Amino acid sequence: MTIRLRPHHLLCMLTYVGKGYTPAFTDNYDKVIARLVEGEDILIQEGPDEICQPLLSTVEPHCLRDSVIERDAKARQDVGRMLRRSLEPGERVHLDGKMLDQLRAAFQNGRTRTACTGCEWFELCSTVSKTGYRDTRLKLS
Repeated sequence: MTIRLRPHHLLCMLTYVGKGYTPAFTDNYDKVIARLVEGEDILIQEGPDEICQPLLSTVEPHCLRDSVIERDAKARQDVGRMLRRSLEPGERVHLDGKMLDQLRAAFQNGRTRTACTGCEWFELCSTVSKTGYRDTRLKLS
């Protein structure tokens, strides 16, 4: 199976510690993380993805806002540059421990944080990265 993710969620998953918009959102996010740990590949897509699903039934879900679409474009560019590959819709990514470490190092030193500007989770993610990703749910060897 394959996990469909929008580009900025490649950054969000790095610092995910079990906090989110609603209990349904975090329950779903935990399931996506478990699938990543099991080794499922990621398929880059445009727009709402598997992490967004619990929010799509809300009135005016933020997943559809222009600011989130812009966040995806910035993440696609920053993460793609860091990984030296295209992250256009339809591209597949196999996340392993080495890549996770590279992504987290780039996130921690700010190389991939352009997409995070204006995000309501910015401070939490900054704190998580400063503490060495200690309490994150995504662990790969």
